[in-house]
Amino acid sequence: MGGELGTAVAQILEVHPDVDEIAGVDFLPPRRRLRRASFHRIDPRDGERLAAFVADFAPEALAHIGVYEPHARMGPASAEERTEAATAAALGAAARTGALERVVVRSGLAVYGRGRGRPSVPDEEVPVAPTTPYGRMCLDVEALATRVGRGLGIPVCALRMAPVVASHVPSPLGRLLRLPVVPVPAFADPAFGLVDARDAARAAAEALLRAHDGALNLVGPGAATPWQAVRAGNRLPFPVAGVGWVVARRMAELAGAPLPLHVEEVLRHGGTADGSRAVDALELEGLATSQEVLTDLYEWATVTTLRPAEAA
Repeated sequence: MGGELGTAVAQILEVHPDVDEIAGVDFLPPRRRLRRASFHRIDPRDGERLAAFVADFAPEALAHIGVYEPHARMGPASAEERTEAATAAALGAAARTGALERVVVRSGLAVYGRGRGRPSVPDEEVPVAPTTPYGRMCLDVEALATRVGRGLGIPVCALRMAPVVASHVPSPLGRLLRLPVVPVPAFADPAFGLVDARDAARAAAEALLRAHDGALNLVGPGAATPWQAVRAGNRLPFPVAGVGWVVARRMAELAGAPLPLHVEEVLRHGGTADGSRAVDALELEGLATSQEVLTDLYEWATVTTLRPAEAA
C-alpha cells in the first residue's frame, strides 16, 4: 500500500459502498491521505510478521500489488527477495484463513517474452515464455496465485500490465527516458505500450470488485517507440547495436538510471499486447493512450523562484 499503485487502489476501494474494511502493508508508508484504510508498516521480507497480520485480518479479497519491479524502488536482488517473500506469506496466510473469496495480483507483459519467434502483439491465449528475470518473477507470482485459487476454488486475476510510467511514478523505463541522452536501437524502432498509473489502479480495483477470473493484459491504446519517445522529450538519441548495449547499460547506471534487462528488452524488441479483453471485462472506458502517457512522463511542474521579502 506504500507505493503509488497500491495507494491509488486503496483510495478507489475506500469510496466503494460494498467495501467494509481495508488494510494494507508495505515497508514504506503511503504518501497520500487514506481516510478509511489502515496501513501497517511491515517489511515484506518479514514473512512471519506479514503472515500473522494477514491471518488476523482474514481478508475476503486480496489485492497483491507487492510485485517489486527491479530498479523502480529498489535493486534487482532486493526486489526479487521482497516479491518472493511477500507473495508466499500473504497468499499462504490468506488461503489458510478460509475467508478468502477472490484474488488479484500484479503481473507484467514481460511474462510473454520477446525476440525471434514470439508474437509481437500477444493476447492472453499466447503461451507465456519470459526471457528476463522480471518476467520470470511475474510468472512465479501468477503461478502461486493460480495454485491458491485452484485449491480454494476461487477466482484469481493476473493483471499483466504494460510499463506503468508517469512523471511522479518510480519506473526504470521512465527514469531512462528522462535522461538527457537516451539509448535507442540503431537499426530498429519497435513499438511498446504504456499504461497510465491511474488506469492501472482502476483496473486492479475493478478486477477485485468484479471477481474476474483469468489473466488480463492491461495496456493503453496505441503505442510509442524509442525514437518517438526521444523526440517527445526533446532528448538526444544514442543509437546502439549489438554489444553496444553492454556499454549503454553501464552508461545509464552511471547517469543514475539503471537499465534492467526487461527494459532493454522493451527498447530492443518492443512490448505491446492486445488489451481488448481487459477493456471489455472490466469496462475500462477512456484509458489514456500510450502517447498520452508518454506526454505525461515529460510534464514537469513549473518552478517558481521565490525572492526574499522586501523590507517593509
